Amino acid sequence: MQPKIVLVETSHPGNIGASARALKTMGLSSLALVRPQSFPDPVAFARASGAAEVLENAQRCDDLAQAVADCQRVVGVTARDRRLSAPVLSPKQLMQELNAHYAGVQTAFVFGRERNGLTNEEIDKCHSVCTIPANPDYASLNLAAAVQIICYEWYLAQLQFAGASEQKSPAIAPAGEIEGFYQQLWQVLEAIDFLDSANPIPLMRKVRRLYDRTELTSAEINILRGILTSITKSID
Repeated sequence: MQPKIVLVETSHPGNIGASARALKTMGLSSLALVRPQSFPDPVAFARASGAAEVLENAQRCDDLAQAVADCQRVVGVTARDRRLSAPVLSPKQLMQELNAHYAGVQTAFVFGRERNGLTNEEIDKCHSVCTIPANPDYASLNLAAAVQIICYEWYLAQLQFAGASEQKSPAIAPAGEIEGFYQQLWQVLEAIDFLDSANPIPLMRKVRRLYDRTELTSAEINILRGILTSITKSID
């Protein structure tokens, strides 16, 4: 299954167009734009250079959660050292993992702002992090160049795994369902005074990673949310 490329709050329309061209050259077409500063824009279509249909069919989203709601694996692409608990992979390692364990799963590759990339809160919504190896003294790639590298590595991996026996895709719940569970869990943990109200994010970040490793199905999400609903009723 083709991955979705998600661009968050892109400031320059030329980068949107160049990214669309990068997708098409590697046989991809699914592009989502989260609050772009200028789109549609003639500069974007000029830079797309023959990939106008990718832009015309691009999904416009109000936030990252909406853009990845239908995806079962979400990968944040960043050059910054976050020291977070999400697994950090190189592009090759990432593609090997996806092909080995998540063939046929809807995946999103998420790219942040040109100036400062993705926020920690946005990374929290990702199952893993991909960092493109580069000069440690100057590792900041142009946005469209980073998109091209990821799309290229995805394309190479498809060639490498072509003809391999098709694996049954795990029935992982889409990100939209999982995010709804996390929001309900947060509310319940606050209600029972389990979270530190002054600094709840570190614990919730660890809880997210704990559940992400289990690869919850939709049925399991429904069970967990039912338990949370019962807890809420018991404390009202």
